[in-house]
Amino acid sequence: MYKFLATLIYLITNILLRKVKVINKENVPAQEAFIVTCNHRSMVEIIILAMALYPREVHYMAKQELFKGKLLDKFFRSCNAFPVNRDNPGPSTLKIPVKLIKEGKIVGIFPSGRRVDNAPMKKGAATIAVMSKAKILPAAYDGPIHFRDIFLKKNKCYIIFGEPIDSTEFTAQYQKNEAIEAITHTLEEKTNALIMKIKNEA
Repeated sequence: MYKFLATLIYLITNILLRKVKVINKENVPAQEAFIVTCNHRSMVEIIILAMALYPREVHYMAKQELFKGKLLDKFFRSCNAFPVNRDNPGPSTLKIPVKLIKEGKIVGIFPSGRRVDNAPMKKGAATIAVMSKAKILPAAYDGPIHFRDIFLKKNKCYIIFGEPIDSTEFTAQYQKNEAIEAITHTLEEKTNALIMKIKNEA
């Protein structure tokens, strides 16, 4: 389902409408698995981020409330999403993304969690990066926050990628918890800088 929907949306947004502009795509790791993060204001950036990385597939962490009912559960899982209990995350929450990364796949995380501006960044992405020894690719989105505006307005959707954060460089210097704190702080700084930069580009 993911490949079918991603290809269809890519043809519409990137080829037909030419609404998606990707900046610094050369920062995307070419072969290895990694974690990609992004600021989070709406559902739109989830789709546009996937389009910026197309044809590579992104496996997204998603709140477990979306998976209620057999049909929704089956649909979201077929779209490479997996459920997370945001209020009470347990050890099993981290096993899925770590396993995906070890299988060579891309995991998408929105560290601010809820879709609000200036939300504090959570440690999930850094924790998974440390556990899997993966890089974090920071990204930022600027553009429409409603799907209808992508089709009805002239505004483009911008995604900018920063330089990857190598978690192993932090674990070589710090103990595990300190490394997670340092990575989270670095990721927050890089994301805020990307948000400011992309606003100037838009």
